[in-house]
Amino acid sequence: MHSENLVKMANNIGAFFQAEPDHAVAVQGVVDHLHKFWEPRMRRQIIAHLQAGGEGLSPLAREAVAVLMNEQQKNAA
Repeated sequence: MHSENLVKMANNIGAFFQAEPDHAVAVQGVVDHLHKFWEPRMRRQIIAHLQAGGEGLSPLAREAVAVLMNEQQKNAA
């Protein structure tokens, strides 16, 4: 899948959770959604996109992908 599509999808998920008044809950909501509904390959691609600068990611989506990246690094260690 192209990075542009993943960015658009991540931003849409972020937009849904943006209404959550507790920012930490919103971030975790995006992370949980990405875990439940995205294939590992898609998660790896969006993490790679963030590592390459994360162009186009909304702040909430960027933060959630950073959490995924940190989880991935912990699991690899």
